[in-house]
Amino acid sequence: MKKDAEIKLLNRERKKGLTQKLAAAKAGMSARTARKYERGGFLPSEMPRPPKLRTRPDPFADVWSGIAELLAGDDALQAKTLFDLLVERHPGRFEPGQVRTLQRRVEHWRATEGPGRLVMFEQIHQPGNLAQSDFTDMGELAITIAGELFVHKVFHMVLTFSNVEAVNVCFSESFEALSDGIQAAFWQFGGVPAIHRTDNLSAAVHRLERDGRKGYTGSYQALMNHYGCIPDSNYPGEAHQNGDVESSNGKLKSALDQTLRLRGSRDFETRAAYEAWLLDQVRRRNDTRQTRFAVEREALNALPTASLAQPKIVTVTVTRFSTLLVLGNTYSVPSRLIGSRLQVRLRAETLDVYRGSQQVAFIPRLIGRGGHRIDYRHVIWSLVRKPRAFAAWRFREELFPLLVFRRAYDALVEARTPSSADQEYLRILLLAASGSEADVAIALEIMLEQKVPIGSSAVRDLVREPGMPAVPHVTTPIVDLTVYDRLLAPRCAN
Repeated sequence: MKKDAEIKLLNRERKKGLTQKLAAAKAGMSARTARKYERGGFLPSEMPRPPKLRTRPDPFADVWSGIAELLAGDDALQAKTLFDLLVERHPGRFEPGQVRTLQRRVEHWRATEGPGRLVMFEQIHQPGNLAQSDFTDMGELAITIAGELFVHKVFHMVLTFSNVEAVNVCFSESFEALSDGIQAAFWQFGGVPAIHRTDNLSAAVHRLERDGRKGYTGSYQALMNHYGCIPDSNYPGEAHQNGDVESSNGKLKSALDQTLRLRGSRDFETRAAYEAWLLDQVRRRNDTRQTRFAVEREALNALPTASLAQPKIVTVTVTRFSTLLVLGNTYSVPSRLIGSRLQVRLRAETLDVYRGSQQVAFIPRLIGRGGHRIDYRHVIWSLVRKPRAFAAWRFREELFPLLVFRRAYDALVEARTPSSADQEYLRILLLAASGSEADVAIALEIMLEQKVPIGSSAVRDLVREPGMPAVPHVTTPIVDLTVYDRLLAPRCAN
């Protein structure tokens, strides 16, 4: 179809007196086409167009009113769901290939008769005004440390004006992880934004009234007050209100995934090596944002003189089982602390346990609730004295620190009576607690490989006696000084 400009050119050339054939050639069309438009007397855009005729009957014509009624009642119904309903109600009438026809009809209904949609409003961010943060799970990257899967999260903060970001590795969405992440980000930015917005984390946000008004936990409010930052959070179910960091989460993980593919390995020697790599990748991303960040940095509020060290402290009493119950998780402590009242300082990854002003234990923190962390060194002395308690002990499986210990116990069970096997295994575990767990493990590996009977005496013979390190024999060489006399003799003669 010709364009209006071409027909206008044809008309101008004809007014100049050119023949229809020449004018058509100048306008880039055939004489026949020129003749059609001259006879019609209108431009291509003014030509009447025939209506689009349906080539086949609508298979949903007589059932559409029912479909429209269902959609009016619940706009979230999908065309495939409605098609399956029609197939169920009218067996043999509809074919699978017709589902696309119904999808087009539903799309047309939504656009012409459906309810209005939520409008998004593009925001103009001011420098230094807002930072958004979120926790994101890193499981999809399949990071391993020394061959072991490293299950972790990342606290992620973004300055909305410059999109400069900061990350901090963590294992839960606890307040301690939130506090560590916020403070690390502020100090990395070199300043504090006016407002910090986060999701409705229980570590930071709680409901004040039944009408839905929300407030902030005392610890989180104290943290924000320390930095002179206004706390904010998005409404439940409205993740788009934290859209900058939500979007950045996906982009960050996608970029990390691509770098890992080029690296050829997702394994790191140590956690420190992985964290150094992660921070370097974030630094590289931030290098492309320095122009806007230079503007934003000037608008950030000043940092306080020091970060806020405010671990949550809980007071607990050590049970007669030599355990503590902290936030729904059970931890063992040395048995000498049974009955003691202790203070536990909760940190993102550890529990610092104090009796008075003296620290008496340092325990890795568990994630979630209902878990337990039992160190066999805390209870082995009592179990050796009460070996029958081992068989039905609640935390019995925690007394197999390595797979080789479990294999050794199974071998003992096959060779001895159950009570004798338990007693002998506990004596072996006592050797590991008193000396070197690694040495005992090696001794057990040797005995299992050579298929010799396993026993505490045999293991003791293969490892060093606990507390009695071998003293190496040092031989002192005799120095013959006459060699130097022979070397100096010629010089003295001269």
